[in-house]
Amino acid sequence: MPLSIPMLTLQKDNVMEKDIYKNLDKINRRNFLTKTAMGFGGLALSSIINPFSSYASNDDDLPLGVPHFAPKAKRVIYLFQSGGPSQLETFDYKPLLEKMNGEQLPDSVRKGQRLTGMSANQSSLPLAGSQFKFKKFGNMQTNVSELLPYTSQVVDDLCIIKSMHTEAINHDPAITFFQTGSQQPGRPSIGAWASYGLGSDNENLPTFITLVSKNGSGQPLYARLWGNGFLPSKHQGVQFRSGNDPVLFLTDPNGYHTSDRREMLDYLKRLNEFQQSQVGDPEIENRIAQYEMAFRMQLSVPEVTDISNEPDWIFDLYGEEAKDPGTYQANCLLARKLIENGVKFVQLYHQGWDQHGGLPNGIKYQCKNTDQATAALITDLKQRGLLEDTLVIWGGEFGRTNYSQGKLTKTNYGRDHHPKCFTMWMAGAGVKSGFEYGETDEFGYNIVKNPVHVHDFQATLMHLMGIDHERLTYKYQGRRFRLTDVHGEVVKDILS
Repeated sequence: MPLSIPMLTLQKDNVMEKDIYKNLDKINRRNFLTKTAMGFGGLALSSIINPFSSYASNDDDLPLGVPHFAPKAKRVIYLFQSGGPSQLETFDYKPLLEKMNGEQLPDSVRKGQRLTGMSANQSSLPLAGSQFKFKKFGNMQTNVSELLPYTSQVVDDLCIIKSMHTEAINHDPAITFFQTGSQQPGRPSIGAWASYGLGSDNENLPTFITLVSKNGSGQPLYARLWGNGFLPSKHQGVQFRSGNDPVLFLTDPNGYHTSDRREMLDYLKRLNEFQQSQVGDPEIENRIAQYEMAFRMQLSVPEVTDISNEPDWIFDLYGEEAKDPGTYQANCLLARKLIENGVKFVQLYHQGWDQHGGLPNGIKYQCKNTDQATAALITDLKQRGLLEDTLVIWGGEFGRTNYSQGKLTKTNYGRDHHPKCFTMWMAGAGVKSGFEYGETDEFGYNIVKNPVHVHDFQATLMHLMGIDHERLTYKYQGRRFRLTDVHGEVVKDILS
């Protein structure tokens, strides 16, 4: 039985297309299978390049590119503090720890909970009170550490959640859990889900951009934290870097002009479209879209990353290091510029909060390096009228223990990982301002009021962007996946 072959998009002078048209009336099932052997080879190659593409499909009948309901947040800036900042030195003031400094953690408080291998074999678990003073700030008289003098001035804009908890007790699974909804690698990141569900607001810039503070140390960060997982590849986060080339391989080499690249992309597009006609792999269309985006970014990226026109008062606000590309301060400023230009999800990563020992000096350094720029971002967005529809998030992957890891002295101590309770905050679109939610016990070890799980946080974030976390799914290998897996409830009490 003769087979009908769809019209190919290659030019008529293409040798392969000429051959197909000339022999169209001669093609039967046997000839078709013989002549399209290269097509089956392309299918195999495609599955090797992207093993997800051969299986993933979206059978959901919900429209993509539009929210499920009116969003409060049109864009997100997520300031991820990698390593696990100590809540006991920043926002969760526990005077009892100061009073009982050096005494043993009571068994009635620990309740046999799991410890990491780094402190499980300690002969004692001495309680460690913070060496830093707390004061009350803002209309709600919120306790904030002296380590955060700038953040204390914007506390009335913050919604501080003191009852976060997670199952992950080590860094890599804990960060992966926060960013993808699973402790195991391979799932799409939050920003990728947002891109998939809501689409882009600027065709010349990616929907999802990642910035990592340069010269960071501590736990490693992997590109899969902002990856697309099994979602189409066009939804992965694009990392902007410091230096002359914010995006790798975007700049044309010497002697190569824009017209040359345009011609190359046109030929490449025709080749990809021909392969698509042979293979039927939707990932090919995503590659074409990414090539075209890269071409448009050649003009848009240099413009959006140029801070030369920023007034002096902006650098006074964010800090002098905001002039140095790649620093945390510069990335906070760049995040504001990106969302001004239609980028929907900006993720900052800042390493160095993992203070198992030498915590007083270590956390003092980290706060000094981040406090001013973090508060400046809130202030800057607010004065531009952007905070009302921009959601800003600050926090790490877990908290720190109330006891000292290693030896406790008058001037030094460390804190181990603590997943059972920790603090993070949100500000801006859709959340209550000057508000504290959740409560830990007087030892700062267990949650006693309004626990918020990682999946609850993710569900709430999606809700603020106009997405029902239970409805935004992607079918992969026969199962519908979502960011929150089969868990998560929107924390309605913090919504404005």
